[in-house]
Amino acid sequence: MKIGVLASGGGTNLQSLIDHWRKGTLAPAELTVVGANVATAFALERAAAAGIPTFVLSHKTFAAREEFDRALAAELRARGVELVVLAGFMRVLTPAFLAAFPHRVVNIHPALLPSFPGTHAQKQALDYGVKLTGCTVHFVDTGTDTGPIIAQTAVPLLPDDDEEDLRERILAEEHRLLPAVVRAIAAGKVTVEGRRVRVAGADAPADARLRSL
Repeated sequence: MKIGVLASGGGTNLQSLIDHWRKGTLAPAELTVVGANVATAFALERAAAAGIPTFVLSHKTFAAREEFDRALAAELRARGVELVVLAGFMRVLTPAFLAAFPHRVVNIHPALLPSFPGTHAQKQALDYGVKLTGCTVHFVDTGTDTGPIIAQTAVPLLPDDDEEDLRERILAEEHRLLPAVVRAIAAGKVTVEGRRVRVAGADAPADARLRSL
């Protein structure tokens, strides 16, 4: 399965995918292209260093969000992309994009959805005082972090945590979970039934280790 990754920033989750791809542990997924809406995104440098083709499509050059999304979808489809992975892509996608990849756009979010959607999820968790948070990989729909949940991993909040401490520990789990989900989708192990997502097989990311207090 040909994977297109979209990013807007540093791309540490992209790097995790690249590392697995290089080791052969992302198969049968293949990293085909990395796109960004920001020309200075470091994710582009990560991709170039790995020999992965890149492109930049700035949303600022389009009058309407839907026009950008249609152009973005056309760019990915022209390159044969079958699954789109959002790795820090700071845009809310419209139906104009999602219609081109039905149940084929995934995102990773640093919280246990549906709790703490949107930005600054780590700060939200700290402010609320929860004892567990984590990360979620989900299919993307037209809402903000509201799509069907594929897999989650829990991360405890420690007494002395600040936002940066929590971000780093969640990010470590993101780097494990996202490649597992991409690999499972590429292998045909993930099916969607309404809002329920089923992941087949003993090595499924749904069986990822859940930490508890």
